[in-house]
Formats: sequence, structure tokens, C-alpha cells
Amino acid sequence: MKKIITISREFGSGGNIIGKLLAEKLGYAFYDKEIIDQAAQNSGLSAEFISKNDQKLPSAWLYSILMGATYAAPGTNSATTGITTGTLPLADQIFNAQRQAIIDLAKKGPCVIVGRCADYVLRHCDEINRNELLNVFIYAPMEDKVKRAVEQKKLDAKTAEKDIKLIDKGRANHYNTFTQRTWGNRAHYDVLLNSSTLGLEKTAALLADMVKES
Repeated sequence: MKKIITISREFGSGGNIIGKLLAEKLGYAFYDKEIIDQAAQNSGLSAEFISKNDQKLPSAWLYSILMGATYAAPGTNSATTGITTGTLPLADQIFNAQRQAIIDLAKKGPCVIVGRCADYVLRHCDEINRNELLNVFIYAPMEDKVKRAVEQKKLDAKTAEKDIKLIDKGRANHYNTFTQRTWGNRAHYDVLLNSSTLGLEKTAALLADMVKES
């Protein structure tokens, strides 16, 4: 029986909800935003700062990094506000903090972890038994993702589709950059599911059955 399930998902596919339902059905811990809190403890950065900059770099930061400046190391006077030289770039610091957070949380016991390259991180971690790991990718047709975004985020359809494309592009860029793999490529996951085929509840139930039988 798989003890660690990672959920990668397209925005609007319902992957987060499926992850929560799956964790409930299995009696597993569920980690999403908790990764940010743990990463904050690991890095000395504030959870708010990590959340704001997670998987994206504001233009000023990006410009500074491209020009050779880097983000201040935790513990220095400018650890949450300044740029200096000789330390890891902001994006690398956040990724490394979240990577360690994912490993720490996974080691606590059976769990479902959503996003943040967890599939790659745990697949390449010597501290995790790969035979106990199941990596899942959830996707859905654009029209269904737009409908869900309109209902949950109270957006108009045009804005919802634009946001979906932008967020998924950001997720893909982040994943591809830090893993040197392709986000959503079936070769990197154990299971890929269209959440519109069965709906969120039944998709979670199907995954629960798969976990129990694995």
C-alpha cells in the first residue's frame, strides 16, 4: 500500500480538492499550505513572504538576479527585504526550503502532498522509500476548468481562462526549471487522471482504491 501520494495538477482541475478527499478516505495527513509554514521554519523567511513569491519572481527581483545580485541569506540583517551578493538567488532559497519541508513532512508518516514539485523531490530522495510513493497528475478540459474557476473564484469566463493559462504557465516554468523535466509529461507520473471523467469525489475514490491495492 502506497504511503505517500503527491498530487500535481492543472489550475481549475480540482486537484487540491481531490487531494483532500483522498487524504480523508485513507486517513492520511494532507499537506498543501503547510509546506509553506514548514519552509518558513527551515529558511528563516516569513511564511507570508514565501507564499507571495512562491513559483514566481517579481520583475525587480528577476532583474537583480539576471544582473548577478542574489537574495540575502537567512540570518543576515536583510534576510527578508534585501539583495546582496554571494548567496543563492531568491527562487533557489525558496525551492530549497520547500524541498526540505516536503521531505520532513513525508517522513512523518502516510500523507498526501499537493504541488511544489513534490513528485520529483521525493522520487529523488534517498530518505524516502520509492516503493511507497505514488505520483499523480490531475488535468481537465479547459471548459471545465473555466467553469470551476467561475464558480469558485467568482470570475467571468474570459478572465478565468486567462488566469488558468497564466498560472499553469507559471507552474510549468517553475517545475521545468528546477527539475529539468517537463511538467505534465506522462513519463514522470504513475497515474494521470482527467478529473472531468468521473468528477472530483469519484476520482478521489478511484485513487483511494488504487492506493489500497498497490
